[in-house]
Amino acid sequence: MSARVERQNTITRKNLVSSLIIGLIVGLLAGLPLGWIAHQFYAERRLTDVLVCREKNRNLPEVQLQSLCGSRF
Repeated sequence: MSARVERQNTITRKNLVSSLIIGLIVGLLAGLPLGWIAHQFYAERRLTDVLVCREKNRNLPEVQLQSLCGSRF
């Protein structure tokens, strides 16, 4: 019977730092476009809701429109 020596992999600080940097870069590359798309979708949706509300209540004064529908911006 031969004795098998198992080699244990150790994690070094250099590996941890490089993994962290790679994770941050990948996160930025994936997160920035997704965040921008989500923001654009939300902003357009909000503007649409405000404009529809203002159109439905166009006979009201501006002060009441602001409190009911919110601002366009």
